[in-house]
Amino acid sequence: MPGAGYREWFPYRGSCDPCPPIVARRYVVPPNQYILYQPTGLPQYPLEEALRLGTLWPALYSPYEPGCGIGRS
Repeated sequence: MPGAGYREWFPYRGSCDPCPPIVARRYVVPPNQYILYQPTGLPQYPLEEALRLGTLWPALYSPYEPGCGIGRS
């Protein structure tokens, strides 16, 4: 499910708003919001990769992107 952990929000842009417009905001949705229970037979990472990524199941992996909001005001 690539990209399933991210959503976009488009704030209202008023004609009299004194601030520069924000086109879109991207935010992370935790995997437990769209996988309510652990189904049987999910594919699994090898042990070494699971320890590095922090989860055994690829469907529950949510990458961290440092600097995601840097440069925006």
